[in-house]
Amino acid sequence: MQELMRSNNIVTLSFVEALMRDAGIGVMIADQNMSIIEGSIGAIPRRILVESDRIDQARRIMHDAGLAHELKA
Repeated sequence: MQELMRSNNIVTLSFVEALMRDAGIGVMIADQNMSIIEGSIGAIPRRILVESDRIDQARRIMHDAGLAHELKA
């Protein structure tokens, strides 16, 4: 798995997760429990991880959806 993006915005996370699942790309949201434990201060962003061999496709999907600014550099 490779990191695609990080965010504290649950709407963006949910949207990206749906985009990846619709494309048949394996996706996992990491650090969900840590984010919940630390409360709502937003210190620990959640990470979206995708299959390593499909990272380029996932990045194109994000770009096409207008979310290129969310991508991990």
